[in-house]
Amino acid sequence: MKIAVFGLGYVGSVSAACLANDGHDVIGVDVQQDKVDAINAGKSLVSEPGLAELVAELAKSKKLRATTCSREAVQASDMSLICVGTPSNDNGSLKLHYVESVAKEIGAALADFPGYHVVCVRSTVLPGTTEDFVAPILEKASGKKRGQDFGLCMNPEFLREGVAIADYREPSQIVMGQFDERSGRTAMSMYEGIEATRVHSDIKTAESVKYVCNTFHALKVAFANEIGNICKAHDVDGQDVMRIFCNDRRLNISDKYLSPGFAFGGSCLPKDCRALIYRAQERDVETPLLRSIMESNQLQIARGIRMIEQSGKKKIGILGLSFKASTDDVRESPVIPMVETLVGRGYDVSIYDPCVKPEEIFGANELFLRGALPHFAKLMRTDVASLMAESEVVVITNGSKEFNGLVDATAGDKVVIDLHGLAKNENGKHGNYQGICW
Repeated sequence: MKIAVFGLGYVGSVSAACLANDGHDVIGVDVQQDKVDAINAGKSLVSEPGLAELVAELAKSKKLRATTCSREAVQASDMSLICVGTPSNDNGSLKLHYVESVAKEIGAALADFPGYHVVCVRSTVLPGTTEDFVAPILEKASGKKRGQDFGLCMNPEFLREGVAIADYREPSQIVMGQFDERSGRTAMSMYEGIEATRVHSDIKTAESVKYVCNTFHALKVAFANEIGNICKAHDVDGQDVMRIFCNDRRLNISDKYLSPGFAFGGSCLPKDCRALIYRAQERDVETPLLRSIMESNQLQIARGIRMIEQSGKKKIGILGLSFKASTDDVRESPVIPMVETLVGRGYDVSIYDPCVKPEEIFGANELFLRGALPHFAKLMRTDVASLMAESEVVVITNGSKEFNGLVDATAGDKVVIDLHGLAKNENGKHGNYQGICW
Protein backbone atom coordinates (compact mmCIF):
# COMPACT_ATOMS: atom_id res chain seq x y z
CA MET A 1 0.00 0.00 0.00
CA LYS A 2 0.90 3.66 -0.26
CA ILE A 3 0.35 5.23 3.14
CA ALA A 4 0.56 8.82 4.38
CA VAL A 5 1.35 9.09 8.09
CA PHE A 6 0.31 12.44 9.58
CA GLY A 7 2.34 13.42 12.63
CA LEU A 8 5.96 12.35 13.08
CA GLY A 9 6.03 12.24 16.85
CA TYR A 10 6.49 9.02 18.78
CA VAL A 11 3.55 6.99 17.43
CA GLY A 12 3.82 8.41 13.91
CA SER A 13 7.56 7.80 13.57
CA VAL A 14 7.38 4.23 14.85
CA SER A 15 4.29 3.43 12.75
CA ALA A 16 5.79 4.96 9.61
CA ALA A 17 9.08 3.10 9.95
CA CYS A 18 7.44 -0.24 10.75
CA LEU A 19 4.95 0.05 7.90
CA ALA A 20 7.75 0.93 5.47
CA ASN A 21 9.81 -1.97 6.78
CA ASP A 22 6.86 -4.25 6.00
CA GLY A 23 7.06 -3.20 2.35
CA HIS A 24 4.61 -0.30 2.14
CA ASP A 25 5.55 3.01 0.52
CA VAL A 26 5.24 5.54 3.34
CA ILE A 27 5.16 9.32 3.29
CA GLY A 28 5.47 11.01 6.66
CA VAL A 29 3.77 14.39 7.06
CA ASP A 30 4.58 16.98 9.71
CA VAL A 31 4.34 20.76 10.09
CA GLN A 32 7.83 20.89 11.60
CA GLN A 33 10.46 21.14 8.89
CA ASP A 34 13.22 19.75 11.13
CA LYS A 35 11.33 16.47 11.57
CA VAL A 36 10.77 16.19 7.82
CA ASP A 37 14.41 16.99 7.05
CA ALA A 38 15.60 14.44 9.59
CA ILE A 39 13.53 11.63 8.09
CA ASN A 40 14.66 12.46 4.55
CA ALA A 41 18.26 12.46 5.78
CA GLY A 42 17.74 9.02 7.31
CA LYS A 43 17.67 10.24 10.90
CA SER A 44 15.06 9.87 13.60
CA LEU A 45 14.39 12.63 16.13
CA VAL A 46 12.53 10.11 18.30
CA SER A 47 14.63 8.05 20.72
CA GLU A 48 13.46 4.43 20.55
CA PRO A 49 15.65 1.29 20.44
CA GLY A 50 16.09 0.11 16.84
CA LEU A 51 14.26 3.06 15.26
CA ALA A 52 17.33 5.00 14.11
CA GLU A 53 18.64 1.99 12.20
CA LEU A 54 15.25 1.38 10.58
CA VAL A 55 14.82 5.00 9.49
CA ALA A 56 18.34 5.14 8.03
CA GLU A 57 17.82 1.96 6.01
CA LEU A 58 14.31 2.84 4.81
CA ALA A 59 15.12 6.43 3.84
CA LYS A 60 18.07 5.17 1.79
CA SER A 61 15.83 2.66 -0.02
CA LYS A 62 13.20 5.40 -0.60
CA LYS A 63 10.48 3.29 1.11
CA LEU A 64 10.16 6.08 3.67
CA ARG A 65 10.22 9.80 2.99
CA ALA A 66 8.64 12.89 4.51
CA THR A 67 7.04 16.17 3.50
CA THR A 68 5.28 19.19 4.97
CA CYS A 69 2.73 19.16 2.14
CA SER A 70 -0.47 17.33 3.09
CA ARG A 71 -1.87 17.49 -0.42
CA GLU A 72 1.21 15.85 -1.90
CA ALA A 73 1.03 13.03 0.63
CA VAL A 74 -2.70 12.33 0.22
CA GLN A 75 -2.61 12.45 -3.56
CA ALA A 76 0.21 9.90 -3.59
CA SER A 77 -1.43 7.49 -1.11
CA ASP A 78 -4.18 4.93 -0.68
CA MET A 79 -4.62 5.70 3.00
CA SER A 80 -4.00 8.49 5.47
CA LEU A 81 -3.04 7.52 9.01
CA ILE A 82 -3.66 10.27 11.58
CA CYS A 83 -1.04 9.99 14.35
CA VAL A 84 -0.93 13.54 15.74
CA GLY A 85 -0.91 14.23 19.46
CA THR A 86 -4.01 14.73 21.61
CA PRO A 87 -2.64 16.45 24.75
CA SER A 88 -4.69 17.47 27.77
CA ASN A 89 -6.31 20.82 28.42
CA ASP A 90 -6.04 22.20 31.94
CA ASN A 91 -9.44 20.72 32.83
CA GLY A 92 -8.49 17.23 31.64
CA SER A 93 -10.32 17.35 28.30
CA LEU A 94 -8.46 16.64 25.07
CA LYS A 95 -6.94 19.23 22.81
CA LEU A 96 -8.14 18.25 19.36
CA HIS A 97 -6.75 21.16 17.37
CA TYR A 98 -3.99 19.02 15.82
CA VAL A 99 -6.55 16.41 14.77
CA GLU A 100 -8.85 19.15 13.46
CA SER A 101 -6.08 20.78 11.43
CA VAL A 102 -4.97 17.49 9.86
CA ALA A 103 -8.58 16.46 9.09
CA LYS A 104 -9.12 19.76 7.25
CA GLU A 105 -5.95 19.26 5.23
CA ILE A 106 -6.78 15.66 4.34
CA GLY A 107 -10.33 16.62 3.43
CA ALA A 108 -9.15 19.43 1.14
CA ALA A 109 -6.77 17.03 -0.59
CA LEU A 110 -9.57 14.49 -1.06
CA ALA A 111 -11.77 17.01 -2.88
CA ASP A 112 -10.25 16.11 -6.25
CA PHE A 113 -8.80 12.73 -5.33
CA PRO A 114 -9.77 10.39 -8.17
CA GLY A 115 -10.19 7.13 -6.29
CA TYR A 116 -11.11 5.55 -2.96
CA HIS A 117 -9.01 6.70 -0.03
CA VAL A 118 -9.19 5.48 3.57
CA VAL A 119 -8.73 7.89 6.47
CA CYS A 120 -7.68 6.03 9.60
CA VAL A 121 -7.40 7.72 13.00
CA ARG A 122 -4.58 6.24 15.11
CA SER A 123 -4.36 9.12 17.57
CA THR A 124 -5.86 8.41 20.98
CA VAL A 125 -9.32 10.01 20.97
CA LEU A 126 -12.41 9.59 23.14
CA PRO A 127 -15.47 7.61 21.95
CA GLY A 128 -17.41 9.51 19.31
CA THR A 129 -14.51 11.71 18.16
CA THR A 130 -13.86 9.97 14.84
CA GLU A 131 -17.48 9.89 13.69
CA ASP A 132 -18.81 13.05 15.33
CA PHE A 133 -15.78 15.34 14.99
CA VAL A 134 -13.31 14.08 12.40
CA ALA A 135 -15.76 12.75 9.80
CA PRO A 136 -17.84 15.98 9.48
CA ILE A 137 -14.62 17.97 8.98
CA LEU A 138 -13.48 15.56 6.26
CA GLU A 139 -16.87 15.68 4.54
CA LYS A 140 -17.13 19.47 4.66
CA ALA A 141 -13.58 20.01 3.37
CA SER A 142 -13.83 17.38 0.64
CA GLY A 143 -17.46 17.63 -0.39
CA LYS A 144 -17.54 13.84 -0.22
CA LYS A 145 -19.29 11.24 1.96
CA ARG A 146 -17.76 8.71 4.34
CA GLY A 147 -18.42 5.10 3.39
CA GLN A 148 -19.20 6.16 -0.15
CA ASP A 149 -16.37 8.33 -1.46
CA PHE A 150 -13.78 7.61 1.21
CA GLY A 151 -13.25 5.08 3.96
CA LEU A 152 -13.18 5.83 7.68
CA CYS A 153 -11.51 3.78 10.43
CA MET A 154 -10.06 4.03 13.90
CA ASN A 155 -7.01 1.89 14.67
CA PRO A 156 -5.78 2.33 18.27
CA GLU A 157 -2.09 1.76 18.95
CA PHE A 158 -0.71 -0.24 21.86
CA LEU A 159 2.96 0.66 21.63
CA ARG A 160 5.03 0.82 24.82
CA GLU A 161 7.94 3.22 24.80
CA GLY A 162 11.22 1.31 24.83
CA VAL A 163 9.78 -1.79 23.14
CA ALA A 164 7.54 -0.15 20.53
CA ILE A 165 8.99 -1.91 17.50
CA ALA A 166 8.62 -5.31 19.15
CA ASP A 167 5.05 -4.42 20.16
CA TYR A 168 4.28 -3.45 16.56
CA ARG A 169 5.69 -6.67 15.16
CA GLU A 170 4.15 -8.99 17.76
CA PRO A 171 0.94 -7.34 18.99
CA SER A 172 -1.50 -9.08 21.31
CA GLN A 173 -4.23 -8.06 18.89
CA ILE A 174 -4.97 -5.61 16.10
CA VAL A 175 -8.19 -3.67 16.64
CA MET A 176 -9.82 -1.97 13.67
CA GLY A 177 -12.88 0.18 14.26
CA GLN A 178 -14.63 0.56 10.93
CA PHE A 179 -17.39 2.72 9.52
CA ASP A 180 -18.16 -0.01 7.00
CA GLU A 181 -16.70 -3.35 5.95
CA ARG A 182 -14.81 -1.98 2.97
CA SER A 183 -13.06 0.64 5.10
CA GLY A 184 -12.02 -1.92 7.71
CA ARG A 185 -10.91 -4.53 5.21
CA THR A 186 -8.75 -2.01 3.33
CA ALA A 187 -7.16 -0.57 6.46
CA MET A 188 -6.50 -3.97 8.03
CA SER A 189 -4.59 -5.03 4.92
CA MET A 190 -1.68 -2.79 5.97
CA TYR A 191 -0.94 -5.42 8.62
CA GLU A 192 -0.63 -8.37 6.24
CA GLY A 193 2.30 -10.49 7.34
CA ILE A 194 1.84 -9.75 11.04
CA GLU A 195 0.54 -12.73 13.00
CA ALA A 196 -2.01 -11.54 15.55
CA THR A 197 -5.66 -11.78 16.48
CA ARG A 198 -7.59 -9.37 14.26
CA VAL A 199 -10.66 -7.69 15.72
CA HIS A 200 -13.11 -5.69 13.62
CA SER A 201 -15.47 -3.50 15.64
CA ASP A 202 -17.48 -0.33 15.32
CA ILE A 203 -15.46 2.87 15.63
CA LYS A 204 -16.64 3.89 19.12
CA THR A 205 -15.69 0.49 20.53
CA ALA A 206 -12.17 0.80 19.10
CA GLU A 207 -11.82 4.29 20.56
CA SER A 208 -13.00 3.01 23.95
CA VAL A 209 -10.62 0.04 24.06
CA LYS A 210 -7.55 2.28 24.05
CA TYR A 211 -8.77 4.24 27.06
CA VAL A 212 -9.81 1.11 28.92
CA CYS A 213 -6.34 -0.38 28.42
CA ASN A 214 -4.44 2.67 29.62
CA THR A 215 -6.77 3.33 32.56
CA PHE A 216 -6.48 -0.30 33.64
CA HIS A 217 -2.70 -0.10 33.46
CA ALA A 218 -2.79 3.02 35.65
CA LEU A 219 -5.20 1.24 38.02
CA LYS A 220 -2.83 -1.73 38.30
CA VAL A 221 0.11 0.50 39.18
CA ALA A 222 -1.90 2.35 41.85
CA PHE A 223 -3.32 -0.92 43.23
CA ALA A 224 0.11 -2.53 43.45
CA ASN A 225 1.53 0.54 45.18
CA GLU A 226 -1.24 0.66 47.80
CA ILE A 227 -0.85 -3.05 48.47
CA GLY A 228 2.90 -2.57 48.68
CA ASN A 229 2.48 0.23 51.21
CA ILE A 230 0.24 -1.94 53.40
CA CYS A 231 2.69 -4.83 53.13
CA LYS A 232 5.62 -2.62 54.15
CA ALA A 233 3.67 -1.47 57.21
CA HIS A 234 3.59 -5.16 58.23
CA ASP A 235 7.28 -5.81 57.41
CA VAL A 236 6.21 -7.82 54.36
CA ASP A 237 7.88 -7.52 50.95
CA GLY A 238 5.15 -6.08 48.69
CA GLN A 239 6.94 -7.10 45.50
CA ASP A 240 7.12 -10.67 46.74
CA VAL A 241 3.39 -10.64 47.55
CA MET A 242 2.48 -9.31 44.11
CA ARG A 243 4.79 -11.78 42.39
CA ILE A 244 2.87 -14.63 44.03
CA PHE A 245 -0.40 -12.86 43.22
CA CYS A 246 0.52 -12.78 39.52
CA ASN A 247 1.22 -16.51 39.47
CA ASP A 248 -2.55 -17.07 39.41
CA ARG A 249 -3.50 -16.87 35.73
CA ARG A 250 -6.92 -18.43 36.27
CA LEU A 251 -8.44 -15.65 38.37
CA ASN A 252 -5.99 -12.82 39.07
CA ILE A 253 -4.43 -12.27 35.66
CA SER A 254 -7.35 -13.29 33.47
CA ASP A 255 -10.74 -12.20 32.17
CA LYS A 256 -12.45 -13.33 35.37
CA TYR A 257 -14.16 -10.50 37.27
CA LEU A 258 -13.75 -8.21 34.26
CA SER A 259 -17.22 -8.52 32.75
CA PRO A 260 -19.31 -5.37 33.44
CA GLY A 261 -22.55 -6.04 35.28
CA PHE A 262 -24.03 -5.77 38.76
CA ALA A 263 -22.27 -5.21 42.08
CA PHE A 264 -20.18 -7.84 43.84
CA GLY A 265 -21.27 -9.59 47.03
CA GLY A 266 -20.79 -12.82 48.95
CA SER A 267 -19.01 -13.78 52.13
CA CYS A 268 -15.47 -12.91 50.98
CA LEU A 269 -15.04 -9.83 48.80
CA PRO A 270 -16.92 -7.21 50.88
CA LYS A 271 -15.61 -8.54 54.20
CA ASP A 272 -11.98 -8.75 53.11
CA CYS A 273 -12.00 -5.35 51.42
CA ARG A 274 -13.31 -3.74 54.60
CA ALA A 275 -10.80 -5.58 56.80
CA LEU A 276 -7.81 -4.60 54.68
CA ILE A 277 -8.92 -0.97 54.50
CA TYR A 278 -9.45 -0.87 58.28
CA ARG A 279 -6.02 -2.37 58.94
CA ALA A 280 -4.43 0.19 56.61
CA GLN A 281 -6.08 2.97 58.61
CA GLU A 282 -4.76 1.45 61.84
CA ARG A 283 -1.23 1.58 60.40
CA ASP A 284 -1.72 5.14 59.03
CA VAL A 285 -1.44 3.97 55.42
CA GLU A 286 -3.49 6.01 52.94
CA THR A 287 -5.42 3.81 50.48
CA PRO A 288 -7.74 6.06 48.45
CA LEU A 289 -8.03 3.50 45.65
CA LEU A 290 -8.93 0.61 47.93
CA ARG A 291 -11.38 2.80 49.90
CA SER A 292 -13.18 3.68 46.69
CA ILE A 293 -13.99 0.02 45.91
CA MET A 294 -16.87 -0.32 48.36
CA GLU A 295 -18.24 3.10 47.41
CA SER A 296 -18.17 2.16 43.73
CA ASN A 297 -19.97 -1.10 44.53
CA GLN A 298 -22.75 0.79 46.34
CA LEU A 299 -23.13 3.13 43.39
CA GLN A 300 -23.67 0.12 41.10
CA ILE A 301 -26.47 -1.09 43.35
CA ALA A 302 -27.99 2.40 43.23
CA ARG A 303 -27.71 2.35 39.45
CA GLY A 304 -29.73 -0.87 39.28
CA ILE A 305 -32.42 0.60 41.54
CA ARG A 306 -32.57 3.74 39.43
CA MET A 307 -33.09 1.71 36.24
CA ILE A 308 -36.05 -0.06 37.85
CA GLU A 309 -37.58 3.18 39.07
CA GLN A 310 -37.21 4.77 35.63
CA SER A 311 -39.43 2.05 34.17
CA GLY A 312 -42.38 3.81 35.80
CA LYS A 313 -43.91 0.48 36.83
CA LYS A 314 -44.59 -0.92 40.30
CA LYS A 315 -44.76 -4.72 39.98
CA ILE A 316 -41.16 -5.93 40.02
CA GLY A 317 -40.04 -9.53 39.59
CA ILE A 318 -36.49 -10.34 40.71
CA LEU A 319 -34.82 -13.39 39.16
CA GLY A 320 -32.06 -14.37 41.57
CA LEU A 321 -31.48 -13.49 45.21
CA SER A 322 -28.08 -15.08 45.87
CA PHE A 323 -24.94 -13.19 44.90
CA LYS A 324 -24.01 -15.85 42.34
CA ALA A 325 -25.83 -18.47 40.28
CA SER A 326 -25.95 -22.11 41.47
CA THR A 327 -25.56 -21.18 45.13
CA ASP A 328 -27.87 -20.34 48.00
CA ASP A 329 -25.34 -17.98 49.58
CA VAL A 330 -27.12 -14.66 50.11
CA ARG A 331 -24.56 -13.13 52.46
CA GLU A 332 -23.99 -9.54 51.35
CA SER A 333 -25.77 -10.22 48.08
CA PRO A 334 -26.23 -6.85 46.33
CA VAL A 335 -29.76 -7.95 45.43
CA ILE A 336 -30.85 -7.73 49.07
CA PRO A 337 -30.32 -3.96 49.58
CA MET A 338 -31.88 -3.42 46.16
CA VAL A 339 -35.01 -5.36 47.18
CA GLU A 340 -35.13 -3.69 50.60
CA THR A 341 -34.97 -0.24 48.99
CA LEU A 342 -37.68 -1.05 46.46
CA VAL A 343 -40.01 -2.47 49.10
CA GLY A 344 -39.40 0.56 51.29
CA ARG A 345 -40.34 2.84 48.40
CA GLY A 346 -43.66 1.10 47.87
CA TYR A 347 -42.87 -1.31 45.05
CA ASP A 348 -44.61 -4.68 44.82
CA VAL A 349 -41.63 -7.05 44.71
CA SER A 350 -41.56 -10.79 44.14
CA ILE A 351 -38.44 -12.96 44.03
CA TYR A 352 -37.59 -16.31 42.49
CA ASP A 353 -34.29 -18.11 42.97
CA PRO A 354 -34.08 -21.86 42.27
CA CYS A 355 -31.37 -22.30 44.92
CA VAL A 356 -32.82 -20.14 47.70
CA LYS A 357 -35.66 -21.81 49.57
CA PRO A 358 -36.73 -20.23 52.89
CA GLU A 359 -37.18 -23.61 54.57
CA GLU A 360 -33.67 -24.72 53.57
CA ILE A 361 -31.68 -21.64 54.67
CA PHE A 362 -29.58 -22.33 57.78
CA GLY A 363 -26.71 -21.02 59.86
CA ALA A 364 -24.90 -17.78 59.04
CA ASN A 365 -26.76 -17.61 55.75
CA GLU A 366 -30.12 -17.58 57.52
CA LEU A 367 -28.96 -15.09 60.17
CA PHE A 368 -27.78 -12.65 57.54
CA LEU A 369 -30.90 -12.96 55.40
CA ARG A 370 -33.33 -12.59 58.28
CA GLY A 371 -31.40 -9.60 59.59
CA ALA A 372 -31.08 -7.82 56.23
CA LEU A 373 -34.44 -8.80 54.72
CA PRO A 374 -36.67 -10.14 57.54
CA HIS A 375 -39.77 -10.35 55.35
CA PHE A 376 -38.04 -12.23 52.52
CA ALA A 377 -40.20 -15.36 52.84
CA LYS A 378 -43.32 -13.39 51.88
CA LEU A 379 -41.59 -12.13 48.75
CA MET A 380 -40.33 -15.50 47.49
CA ARG A 381 -42.14 -17.43 44.75
CA THR A 382 -41.87 -21.18 44.37
CA ASP A 383 -41.87 -21.19 40.58
CA VAL A 384 -40.77 -18.81 37.86
CA ALA A 385 -44.11 -18.92 36.04
CA SER A 386 -46.00 -17.26 38.88
CA LEU A 387 -43.36 -14.52 39.16
CA MET A 388 -43.49 -13.82 35.43
CA ALA A 389 -47.28 -13.68 35.47
CA GLU A 390 -47.52 -11.06 38.20
CA SER A 391 -44.58 -8.83 37.16
CA GLU A 392 -44.46 -5.80 34.88
CA VAL A 393 -40.68 -5.52 35.17
CA VAL A 394 -38.37 -8.55 35.21
CA VAL A 395 -34.91 -8.04 36.70
CA ILE A 396 -32.20 -10.63 35.99
CA THR A 397 -29.50 -10.53 38.66
CA ASN A 398 -27.42 -13.65 38.03
CA GLY A 399 -26.68 -16.25 35.38
CA SER A 400 -28.76 -19.16 36.62
CA LYS A 401 -29.30 -21.72 33.85
CA GLU A 402 -33.00 -21.76 34.62
CA PHE A 403 -33.24 -18.11 33.53
CA ASN A 404 -31.57 -18.81 30.18
CA GLY A 405 -34.00 -18.17 27.33
CA LEU A 406 -36.71 -17.10 29.74
CA VAL A 407 -36.94 -13.59 28.34
CA ASP A 408 -37.27 -14.85 24.81
CA ALA A 409 -39.96 -17.34 25.80
CA THR A 410 -42.20 -15.40 28.17
CA ALA A 411 -41.19 -11.78 28.69
CA GLY A 412 -41.83 -10.20 25.31
CA ASP A 413 -44.41 -7.80 26.71
CA LYS A 414 -42.51 -6.86 29.87
CA VAL A 415 -39.70 -4.47 30.72
CA VAL A 416 -36.54 -6.56 31.12
CA ILE A 417 -33.64 -5.14 33.14
CA ASP A 418 -30.59 -7.33 32.78
CA LEU A 419 -27.94 -6.83 35.47
CA HIS A 420 -25.95 -9.88 34.41
CA GLY A 421 -25.94 -10.10 30.62
CA LEU A 422 -27.77 -13.41 30.43
CA ALA A 423 -30.42 -12.11 28.03
CA LYS A 424 -28.10 -9.85 26.05
CA ASN A 425 -28.34 -11.88 22.86
CA GLU A 426 -32.13 -11.81 23.05
CA ASN A 427 -32.48 -8.04 23.32
CA GLY A 428 -33.08 -7.51 19.61
CA LYS A 429 -36.48 -9.20 19.97
CA HIS A 430 -37.69 -7.05 22.84
CA GLY A 431 -37.92 -3.27 22.64
CA ASN A 432 -38.19 -3.04 26.43
CA TYR A 433 -34.86 -4.71 27.15
CA GLN A 434 -32.18 -2.78 29.05
CA GLY A 435 -28.69 -3.86 30.09
CA ILE A 436 -26.96 -2.18 33.01
CA CYS A 437 -23.65 -1.66 31.18
CA TRP A 438 -24.54 -2.33 27.54
